[in-house]
Amino acid sequence: MQGVEGAPDAFLVLDEEFADASRDLKPGDDVFVLTWLDRGRRDVLRVHPRGDRSNPERGVFSTRSPDRPNPIGLHRVEILAVEGTRIRVRNLEAVDGTPVLDVKPVLRFEGA
Repeated sequence: MQGVEGAPDAFLVLDEEFADASRDLKPGDDVFVLTWLDRGRRDVLRVHPRGDRSNPERGVFSTRSPDRPNPIGLHRVEILAVEGTRIRVRNLEAVDGTPVLDVKPVLRFEGA
């Protein structure tokens, strides 16, 4: 389920070795989470969006499909709570157990 479509809040669970890297994250921050869509197929280049065969086929680069040549997921989420290396977020579009590759801040520029 897309995050903005009512996906439940989720936890990012980081390895303890990354505790220092996540120490400045706080509730209210918007971050990008990069994931490895480990259940996605790498040989699929065209899909029916949302798995709905009534939708015309599209190339995977123009969809949110987890099936893609390099199954890297990009998710903009809001941090709700930080409990050590457990980070509760809103709007994560991933299934339980999806590996997290990186967390990056959403940069905001004055006047932009």
